[in-house]
Order: sequence, then structure tokens, then C-alpha cells
Amino acid sequence: MKLAIVVPVLNEAATLASRLQALAPLRARGAELLVVDGGSTDGTLEIAQPLADRVLQAPRGRASQLNAGASAARAEVLLFLHADTQLPFDADHRITQALQRGHRWGRFDVRIEGRHPLLPMVAWFMNHRSRLTGMATGDQAVFVQRRLFESVGGFAPMPLMEDIDLSRRLKAIEAPACLRERVTTSGRRWDRHGFWRTVLLMWCLRAEHALGLDAHTLARRYGYKPRAPAAVAVMAKAPVAGLAKTRLIPLLGAAGAARAQRGFALQTLATARAAGTGAVALWCAPDAAHRFFRALNLRHGVKARAQPTGDLGHRMAAALSHHFAQNPHQPLLIVGTDCPVLTPGHLQQAADLLQSVDAVLIPAEDGGYVLIGLRKPVPEVFTQIEWSTPQVLEQTRERLREAGASWHELPTLWDVDEAADWLRWRTLQATPQAGVATHR
Repeated sequence: MKLAIVVPVLNEAATLASRLQALAPLRARGAELLVVDGGSTDGTLEIAQPLADRVLQAPRGRASQLNAGASAARAEVLLFLHADTQLPFDADHRITQALQRGHRWGRFDVRIEGRHPLLPMVAWFMNHRSRLTGMATGDQAVFVQRRLFESVGGFAPMPLMEDIDLSRRLKAIEAPACLRERVTTSGRRWDRHGFWRTVLLMWCLRAEHALGLDAHTLARRYGYKPRAPAAVAVMAKAPVAGLAKTRLIPLLGAAGAARAQRGFALQTLATARAAGTGAVALWCAPDAAHRFFRALNLRHGVKARAQPTGDLGHRMAAALSHHFAQNPHQPLLIVGTDCPVLTPGHLQQAADLLQSVDAVLIPAEDGGYVLIGLRKPVPEVFTQIEWSTPQVLEQTRERLREAGASWHELPTLWDVDEAADWLRWRTLQATPQAGVATHR
């Protein structure tokens, strides 16, 4: 049996290293470990990179993250494991035995680790209820054969109760294997929010879910904060040899520079889509007719629009105007394709900030910026700017002041423009512990 362990994470830096290190014996016996990040901003990616076989990014939400991991996994058996849950040392053997007995899916019993003395009672009820009903929760480390998982459509795109919904569909086909070996899960929610309050909330949510209450309403009651909406405009150049990334040509050659441009565009597009904040549009130069842009449109459904002639400010202003003409109440994030260290978490942070300020900037080390986000049209930020100079960021700040706009700046990132930047990027790629998330 080949086993893939899929772990969804979001800002789990405090405990993730020890949790992933505990899975090393299973990896040594052939298990594949995939960590799927939903836009962490606390160093989770940096921690996960050297401790997992693959680190992926997906729109925030346990269902979408688990589906992304399942899709990328190579194994025939999938084990979905919460980041705060620890498996028994022989979990892989126990799963193999269950499958050999004819089961195609199942779960473990659970033990809850926390301060309150009644947490063992909660775990007892969870285990016995699960055994009686044939339903499993995510805390119980659900495992399932890939074919069966795919046959029921994977996790439904819902912000809460995705585990109960999947169990219901799997149970309709066959009963689960209810393993008595225990996983250990964190009782941090009970400790943080109060024992009886949390127990009551859990029971109410289950009852309301059974009665058909909308999952998004349940999620809000649970404390789930939905992603702030923001469309993303990606300003991209066609990967044409001799015209793309010209400052890298002395190092890479014309064809190599064009390949670099293509790779950066694909990575930026993957980042924008993984952020899940809203629709992604590709603004193409010199036009949208290049086969690269046509392929992206056909394969991924990304809207491709031609950038108008004029300087960079004029082209970004056109994207701004087009967006707000169609979506006057939705913020817009504008990014280029030169910053491969931009992550979904950066975009999600920017979208969140635009709920309270007019603009967001991510400065670049060269004096420009790698992202500008606007809650409303402020076309002045694209005028009287000396583009491609170290004065861009300061002049943009001045335009924002003149317009009376409020703004926030996130930590500085860097672009890949010169040969030294390329070598810096290649060094990061060669050292996973540096925290470079890979899109494959």
C-alpha cells in the first residue's frame, strides 16, 4: 500500500515543526507527506518546506486545501490529517490491515489533549457516536482509497462540516473502518473559548447542519472569517525571445530569458488563483494573441485582455478603470510577474487590509512596488511617476497623499530584474528551508 498524508495548514508555525517531524517514521516507510498552505503569514511555509515531500498552496479553506493535496498525491490511499493532530506510530500498518479486511475508508479513535478534565469524556462521546452512526470527523484522521474518494467527488466546497459531508457520502456506499487506535488532537479550542461554551456550540452546529442550515452561516457562528474579496489583475508580457526579461539576456540568452518570463508568469498566475480572493484577469503585452496567453485562457479560463499602449502607469490605470466600471464595490489588486517570492498570503493580507484603507502597497527593494491594491478608483497614483526608477514608491506615496487616500504598506519584497536577482532566486530554489513555495 502506498499512503499519502495530506495536511492542510494556515498559520501553524508555533507547533508545525514537531507535528511534521513526528511523521518522519511513516515517511521512512514510504508514506508521502503533502502540506497544503492556505495563505499563511507567520512562517509556516518556511517550516514545512524541509519537513515535507511537497508543499503546495491552495485557496484558504480546509476543503479546497485537502482537495488540492489529494489531487497532487501519487498514492492510492489518502490520509487527511489536521495540523494539530498526531498519528499513532504504526498508523500506516493499521490502515493497511483495515484495507486488507475489505474496508475502503475509515478513521481512528481520538484522544483530546488539553487542560480541562472533561476532555476525555468529549473524546469518548466522539468515538462512540462515530462508531454508532458511521460518521467521522476530521479530528479522527480519515483515510480513504483514492478511487472511492474521487468517485464521490472529494470534499464539497464548503467552509465548515466538509468532513461530515464527505462521511455521509462515503457511508452511503459502505460503512467505515472504526479503528480503536487513537490519534491525539489538540484541545486548544476548548481551552481558548471555554469548555462548556465550545461543547454547546459544537452540538448546536451539528444539529443545525443536520436540519439543513447553510454551511456559510454555520461557519460564521463557528468563528470562521471569510476571505475578504478582491479581484487580481496580473500585468504580463509575452515570453518572446529578445523582448522578454531583456536584462537577463546577457546571463541566460534570449531564449533562456523568455523561458524565465514564462515561468514567472505561470507562478504569479498560480499564486493569484491560490489566494482565492476573487477573479483573476491577465493583462497582456503587447497583445493577448500570443499562443502563451491563448493557452492560459483555454486551459485555465483566465480572462486575457490586451494592455493599451503607453507607459506602465497608463496601462495599470486602464486595468483599474475597466475593473471598477464592472465591479464598483470590489477592491482590485494589481501585480506584475517579476516577484516570484509573492505568495497567496501576501494577496490575502492585502485584500483584508483593503476593508479598512483605500490602498495597499508591497514595496520592492529597488524603490518600486510589487503590488498595489485599491479599494476605490484613485487614478492619480499612476500619474507623474518616473517608472523604472528608484523614485516610484516615494512618488506613489506622494500621489496618495495628494488624493487624500489612506494606505498601508506590507513588508518589502524583491523583483527578479538583473542577473544578481536571478542568481538570488536560483539560490532560494535550491534551499527549501528558505521558504520558497513551489507550484508544480
